[in-house]
Amino acid sequence: MPSLQARFAVLVAHLDHLLGSAYYPVAYQRFMLSEVAPLFASDVSTCSRSMDEDCCVKAAWLRPSDASGENAILYLHGGGYVIGSIKSHRKMVAQIADAAGCPVLMAEYSLAPECEFPAAVEDAADTYRWLLSRGYGPENIIIAGDSAGGGLTASTLVSLRDSGDPMPAAGVLISPWTDLGVTGTSSMSRAGTDPMLRVRDLKKWAEMYLGGADARAPLASPIYADLQGLPPMLIQVGTREVLLDDAERLAAATRRDGVPVELEVWDGMWHVWQFFSPTVPESRAAIEKIGRFCRERFEQAGG
Repeated sequence: MPSLQARFAVLVAHLDHLLGSAYYPVAYQRFMLSEVAPLFASDVSTCSRSMDEDCCVKAAWLRPSDASGENAILYLHGGGYVIGSIKSHRKMVAQIADAAGCPVLMAEYSLAPECEFPAAVEDAADTYRWLLSRGYGPENIIIAGDSAGGGLTASTLVSLRDSGDPMPAAGVLISPWTDLGVTGTSSMSRAGTDPMLRVRDLKKWAEMYLGGADARAPLASPIYADLQGLPPMLIQVGTREVLLDDAERLAAATRRDGVPVELEVWDGMWHVWQFFSPTVPESRAAIEKIGRFCRERFEQAGG
């Protein structure tokens, strides 16, 4: 059974539903996620923050006080490809940096409706290449993201493989959105149980991002991609999520194509419950697992 703190967090998440919708003006949606949502997140990390003016996109480094500079995580924030920013996700991602013991580069990739598919994939791939150009070996980089950023993580890995770029050490996908057609069975069966995400919002964001492109395009919906040759992945998803099926179908596709994958299905958890760490024990535990996975992958990839 979910903890008392988790049950209280669900009530807070339901409040978010009352304050925002994909049918509101985009500027308002962005304000709510980047200015209001962080008020519900805990700022407990020891990380220092610095903007990187040389990166190919707007980006910020989160550096734990005891981290070495050898490894790095490239983090792609969620927000339906329409909203989200460094500010909206900084507190959660800083805890991931602490848990992994390495710096995290948060990238603000291009958002819809100003920039349509595949702009986000191109920005993410270019940011990874920028890290390589700054001396990070592929074995010293992990790409991670939540929600749309989780799906974007998978799409970026596919794009990099197809372009002949060296693969990073791993991918970490938190509650990933991997089917922009929103055809998963959980999009209906969990519609009343996920306090963080509405199916109608997903469909609206997909329409804005795709701009008429096919929702089954592999770089838009990686469940339809050939995933051979991708690095190991960790996927975390909750049983209350409308995107539960997105995570499970991606995990099945990775196994089909011979990619090592750890799929963690957390009982009673909702979309990106990690946002509520460390107040919610399950959120804290999930971030700690992400940190262990990253440390292990860096060790194994480095030989």
